[in-house]
Amino acid sequence: MNTQKANICGARIRQAREKMKLDQVELAAALEVDFKIKITQSDISEIERGVRGVKDFELDAIARVLKVSPTWLIRGKTD
Repeated sequence: MNTQKANICGARIRQAREKMKLDQVELAAALEVDFKIKITQSDISEIERGVRGVKDFELDAIARVLKVSPTWLIRGKTD
């Protein structure tokens, strides 16, 4: 069984999303409306669980919606 994560930012995405009181559907909708990025609720779930990777433009848009820096999402610290 492969235990390697597909991303390192999933837990912090979940943390920031919950802090903003957004559910996964709301985050997916905001990404589509604000950035024309089609990510489903299921994709968000997979990202947060580390099952799905995140493209750089997706990470940037997620950070903007969640009002955090991409660096914080990746490393857990600010620039």
